Amino acid sequence: MNSQVVTVGRELPVLSPASPSPEDRPSIPQGLQLTLELSDSSPPWPILDQRERGTRFLGLPIRSVLNSPASTGMNFWSLNPYVGCEFGCSYCYARDTHRWVVERGAREEGEPSPLDTRSSPLDAFERDIFVKRDLTRVLRQTLDPARLGEHPIVIGTATDPYQPAERRFRLTRRVLETLADYRGLRLGIITKSPLIARDLDLLTELGSRHDLSVNFSLISLNAELVRRLEPRTPVPRARLRALAALTAAGIHAGVLIAPILPGLTDSRRDLSALMRAAKEAGARYVAGLALRLGPTAKARFLPVLAREFPALEARYQRHYAQRVNAARAYTEALARRIRALKRRHGFALEHE
Repeated sequence: MNSQVVTVGRELPVLSPASPSPEDRPSIPQGLQLTLELSDSSPPWPILDQRERGTRFLGLPIRSVLNSPASTGMNFWSLNPYVGCEFGCSYCYARDTHRWVVERGAREEGEPSPLDTRSSPLDAFERDIFVKRDLTRVLRQTLDPARLGEHPIVIGTATDPYQPAERRFRLTRRVLETLADYRGLRLGIITKSPLIARDLDLLTELGSRHDLSVNFSLISLNAELVRRLEPRTPVPRARLRALAALTAAGIHAGVLIAPILPGLTDSRRDLSALMRAAKEAGARYVAGLALRLGPTAKARFLPVLAREFPALEARYQRHYAQRVNAARAYTEALARRIRALKRRHGFALEHE
C-alpha cells in the first residue's frame, strides 16, 4: 500500500501513520549529528511549564501553520498545534518530526554537540512537548479559503491535538474558535482523547458552518493490551463514551482503527468486537490500516515488542527489515477482512 490515506465518512481523509509534516523538516548539513534531547540548563526554547513526572513544555516559534498537499504528498492540509506527545504510543511515526525540530533549534543556536543527557533519546518525544504559542495568530494571518481548493484541513495528523498539554494551553480550542469565523470549509480532527468532548459546544457550531468529521483513533478494546503499547493514552471505553457524546449531539464522527498490528490486533474476532462497539457508540464509519514503521518509530517500537510480546519479535524483524509499510499480500488480506466486517456491522463501504 503506497497511499496512507483512506477516505471515509463524508469523503474526508483519515490519516494513518505517514510522512511527518514538512514544516519542521530542516535541511540537515551532512555530518551533523545531534541527540534528541534539550539542555536542562539552557534550551534554545523558552520553558513554558514543567511537570514533576519529568515532562516539560517549550514554546516553539513558527512562521507557518498549514502544511499543503503539495508539500506532504497527501490530499489534505494538515495542522498540528503540538510537536511531541505525552501519550507516548510506542509505534508513533511522528517521532521523526520531533527530532527535526530539535536538530533545527540546535543548528540555529550554533550548538554542534549533544544538547542533553537527561533521558533516553527515544523518550524525548513524550518528555519535551513543543507548543506553537502563536498558532492562532499565524493561522488568522495566513488562512486563505480560496487556496484550500477541494482539500480539507485535518487537525492532529502528527500528534494528538487533545493530548494532556491541551488542558493547559488550549491551542486546539483556539484553532477551532478561529475556524468558526469562516464558513464552508471541510474539516477533520484525529484524536485518542475524550478531552475533545470539552469542546462539544464549539464542535456543534463548527458542524453547522463546515463539513466536519471527528476521527477517534483506537487500536483495540483490550485495555491491558492498549496500555502495553500506548503507555499513557485514555482507556478504550473512555474514548467510546466521548464518541457517543459527539454522535448524540449530531457530530459526524467515526473510528480509525490504526495502526492495526499484525498478530496483536488484526484478528477477525478483535476487529469485529471493536466495530460492534463503535457502532453502538453511534460511529458513522470505521476505517483501518496496517502498521507503518519508519526508522525512528522502529527504534522505539521493536524493543517494546521484544519486552512485551517476545514471540512476535522475529516475525516483525523480518517483515519490516527492508520496508516501512506492511507487505502487499498482508495489506490486501487485511483490507478484505475489514470490508467483510464492515458489511457485517452495517458500515458503508464507499469512499475506501
